[in-house]
Amino acid sequence: MKAILAQLEPAVGKKRENLEKMAKVLAAGEADLALFGELYLSGYMARDAIPKLAEAIDGPSVQSVAALAAEHGTHVLFGMPEKAAKGRTVYNAAVLVAPDGRTWAYRKVYLANFGPFEEKVWFGRGTDVAVADTKLGKIGLLICYDMFFPELAKTLALQGADVIAAISAAPHTSRRFFDAILPARAIENATYVLYANLVGTELNQVFSGGTQAWGPRGEDLGHAKDHREDVVAADVDLRQLDAARELRPTIRDTRPELFNVIWPLQKPRRGKAGSARDRRL
Repeated sequence: MKAILAQLEPAVGKKRENLEKMAKVLAAGEADLALFGELYLSGYMARDAIPKLAEAIDGPSVQSVAALAAEHGTHVLFGMPEKAAKGRTVYNAAVLVAPDGRTWAYRKVYLANFGPFEEKVWFGRGTDVAVADTKLGKIGLLICYDMFFPELAKTLALQGADVIAAISAAPHTSRRFFDAILPARAIENATYVLYANLVGTELNQVFSGGTQAWGPRGEDLGHAKDHREDVVAADVDLRQLDAARELRPTIRDTRPELFNVIWPLQKPRRGKAGSARDRRL
């Protein structure tokens, strides 16, 4: 499959403008899968405007993305503030829309709330992982700070993810950490890792990019240029997964029963199995 990773600067609070920029990337990319950054729809630093910018998964913006996905034959992953179906909670969500209208949503589990980050002020915490079973393969969804928790990526791999697709709004100060952990997540799980970050400046946050793709044996499949909008094209050949997992069988040898022994203070919240939503729009 051909994947494109769009490193763009969203206009904060201007959803229509951001969707128009998305449409241009999809028209030029001719890809099977396209990634856009964390909270790309609204901009990351929308802050107190987030409740008004938030939409339900069947809202007009996702409908617009579904139309673009169908027009270009592309699976589209992007970030948005998601309004819960019931209540007033808003989630930091990664939404994957297939060309046939199926939609999966993942709500960020590990909200960044330190230093300049204040995600717990604006968002509720997700409780479930999401693996989208698409025609392209199984795609596990993560968002930014989630990548620092290897047990979360491992869970996706154990649930059959061929690709871990992570969208991000990581500032320049975090760049060296992501450069280290992204290939590690690919190697330790023998999966493809695709990562699309924002670029540009929003209030006090400077996003330098760092968008990149990695193969299941740590192959560097491409990096975006720093401090500018760019699109990375990566070839994702799922036939390479069997060879990678035979040479280093980390998934086979993983002992998930040890998770609660190693992290006894982290009591996972029980959610419904198969939390990824599969809804035809």
